[in-house]
Amino acid sequence: MKKALLLIMSLSVFLLGACSLEPPSWAKPAKKGDGEKIKIGLSVSTLNNPFFVSMKNGVIDEAKKQGAEVIVVDAQNDSAKQVNDVEDLLQQGIDTLLINPTDSAAISTAVQSANNLDVPVVTLDRSTDKGDVATLVASDNVKGGQMAGDFIVKQLGEGAKVVELEGVPGASATRERGKGFHNVADQKLDVVAKQTADFDRTKGLNVMENVLQGNPDIKAIFAHNDEMALGALQAINSSGRDVLVVGFDGNEDAINAVKEGKLAATVAQQPDLIGELAVKAASDVLEGKKVEKKIAAPLKLMVKE
Repeated sequence: MKKALLLIMSLSVFLLGACSLEPPSWAKPAKKGDGEKIKIGLSVSTLNNPFFVSMKNGVIDEAKKQGAEVIVVDAQNDSAKQVNDVEDLLQQGIDTLLINPTDSAAISTAVQSANNLDVPVVTLDRSTDKGDVATLVASDNVKGGQMAGDFIVKQLGEGAKVVELEGVPGASATRERGKGFHNVADQKLDVVAKQTADFDRTKGLNVMENVLQGNPDIKAIFAHNDEMALGALQAINSSGRDVLVVGFDGNEDAINAVKEGKLAATVAQQPDLIGELAVKAASDVLEGKKVEKKIAAPLKLMVKE
């Protein structure tokens, strides 16, 4: 009798231990049956920017071609919200995670959460500081910044006084575009001011109004994205000044402004292609194929013809 009781107690302890080690149902890797759709989670830094809307559309269009489902969440440029959004996506049992980080450092914990659940991660346009990412799909932001700097030197000559409008602090695109620009500007231009405007058009307008008041002799502005460039252009037009403005992204409003001779140039990305390539890369990873750690989408300097 005692032996039977001891056996029952041992089995009970074993079963309880096994249960305690069992992950919750949503944490188990998905096993797709025939005809079952792959579920893609897409976290975007902000959908209040045409560039990221185009990128999202590129993801959705390619996913549709592949018969996959996409769940889109908008971080609204809030890094804490983005981390929570990603945790919610993981609880919905996504098969792969696509992230366009608001902040490359802050998103690291969310990437690591996905790693712990064996959910492959692909980053778009901006990288993450920590965590295992299958690939980063982005333009060469350093090269783009250099292209902007070279264009300003070509138009105005060496020593011209310029202002730099920076993107969201902590975003890899901000760091890389700034680095590329300064590779040229620190040698050939005079950067009299640089301020962040968070990749936002209204902030670009407000920051530029203040910068213009304190710097009456500036000749050019390099903005880390088109939204800030277009905001700065509004401030310049209101002031009646003649200042050359260069943006980055190649969104529709910026390209139209270039064609009209209002914006001097924009370093044009292909956001829809970035989205498309990200889905293809995620699909390859899910199929066990090897992908490059960085997949580059081509850049082009758009100027008035």
